[in-house]
Amino acid sequence: MKITLFEGKFLGLYQRGRWEFAARPFADAAVGILPVTAEGELILVEQYREPLERRVIEIPAGLCGDEPEFRGEAFAATAARELLEETGYRAGKLTELIVTPTSAGMTSEYTHLFLATELVHESAGGGTEHEDIQVHRVPLADLRPWLAACEARGCAIDAKIHACLWLAAPFLPAH
Repeated sequence: MKITLFEGKFLGLYQRGRWEFAARPFADAAVGILPVTAEGELILVEQYREPLERRVIEIPAGLCGDEPEFRGEAFAATAARELLEETGYRAGKLTELIVTPTSAGMTSEYTHLFLATELVHESAGGGTEHEDIQVHRVPLADLRPWLAACEARGCAIDAKIHACLWLAAPFLPAH
């Protein structure tokens, strides 16, 4: 039986048996998207993350069903919408790579990770009025030194970048 310890607007703390865990009261899951251009570039985002108190380099991502008008939306539709909102790119093709626990010891949330290809640039991106997202277009060949430079200036690097690249390797042409 799940006991509610605290529930805020975006996050809840619950207990089942002796285990405490976090969950999002109004979201079904999360999506993450690895956008790769025809030229072999990754489209990554950078934004300030309050829990870490620093900027983070990450793949575009978002919550599923967290807004009333998107409740019940298919995960691929959420991924396509979040990609366009955050980066300004529309995916011609989305391939689901994996469904994985976000952080199995802390939350009940699952993340659906997608590869986005056949990209069309439609806008500047940057997220909603509540987000401050910077979009980066990084050649795959330059990724390691580019990420090292981001770390040197104080950014955290989300491991989902590397996980998605490994999972997407069979779908990507060699560059």
